[in-house]
Amino acid sequence: MASLITVAALVALNRPEQLRFHLEKAVENGLKPAELVEAITHLAFYAGWPMAMSAALTAKDLFAKKS
Repeated sequence: MASLITVAALVALNRPEQLRFHLEKAVENGLKPAELVEAITHLAFYAGWPMAMSAALTAKDLFAKKS
């Protein structure tokens, strides 16, 4: 749960450099990539689309390299 909160805060604050690390940690802590993408999509409505799109691109790049 803490990993999801951290990711949400980093998306909302537009911190892509730190987000990459914490997305990896969130997956290590048991969150599925689809759950993280869902959270980023949800945050678009509250934190703003530009921040969510930056986060989505970071997640897409990271998860593409992992598969």
